Amino acid sequence: MRAVVITEPGEPEVLRWLDVPDPVPGPGEVIIEVAAAGVNRADLMQRQGFYPPPPGAPPYPGLECSGRVRAVGDEVAGWRPGDEVCALLSGGGYAEQVAVPQGQLLPIPGNTGVITAAAFPETACTVYSNVFSLARLADGEMILVHGGAGGIGTMAIQMAKAFGARVACTAGSPRKLARCLELGADVAIDYRTEDFVEAVRDATGGAGADVILDIMGASYLARNLAALATNGRLVVIGRQGGSRAELDLGVLQAKRASLYATTLRARPAHEKAAVVAVVRDNVWPLIGAGKVAAVIDGQLPMSQAAQAHRMMAASEHIGKILLVPD
Repeated sequence: MRAVVITEPGEPEVLRWLDVPDPVPGPGEVIIEVAAAGVNRADLMQRQGFYPPPPGAPPYPGLECSGRVRAVGDEVAGWRPGDEVCALLSGGGYAEQVAVPQGQLLPIPGNTGVITAAAFPETACTVYSNVFSLARLADGEMILVHGGAGGIGTMAIQMAKAFGARVACTAGSPRKLARCLELGADVAIDYRTEDFVEAVRDATGGAGADVILDIMGASYLARNLAALATNGRLVVIGRQGGSRAELDLGVLQAKRASLYATTLRARPAHEKAAVVAVVRDNVWPLIGAGKVAAVIDGQLPMSQAAQAHRMMAASEHIGKILLVPD
């Protein structure tokens, strides 16, 4: 088969579409013939040498894909060759084939084609596990979503609205802000020209956000705490603004607030399977009912993975970027 190989850590040019050995299914694994793979910021970090795949994962980037079951290993139940699926991966999505533990497979959701389905696994699993399972966002509460126009952000806006929450988000251009409002955001904040702390306080009568989903990390920590409501929950899922910051425990205590910092990729297979199961039960019906939809900026052939990475790094896209095998 062919896969996108990281020939050495570096700029997008190190990504090469090369011949590599076919995957072989182990016990409990399924081989997917890939129709499309989602591009995630973690893939850029892996390419740069900052985010190596966990032990046992394929070395190629790609944390989600869609396609058809090509083969099944021993001990696989409920999946057969020819089934159309999408999957949460530990790596390897930028390829013609990938081996996946059966617990990380999902059927193609209703109202969705097989290529479009590649936009869902990583975003839906990240949002549901963090916003709902961990931070317990409830009907009527306010969530602040940073990076509202990205893949995670567009999914978080839709899911939060579908579950009855109010949504504020940040984005960096009028076009992105308008799209966030179209997706259901109640408040869209231009982080380049507006203070999101004041905007959230204004939108909540001074109370603040009950949940904040943050992709920035260190650079936003103090302001996130300031924007948080009493008993609020801050969930940090990215570090685009750095890894080290000073935490004022007095603010955290005064608000009786909680701070969570999580990743999904490094979790063991049984934990990922549990996340996938709750997403299938709680999010797939929303997609089938048309309440949550994939937001796709564009798709490129896998031989042009370098260009896809440049597009993501430029942060001008809205929603997901997909790669399809040549």
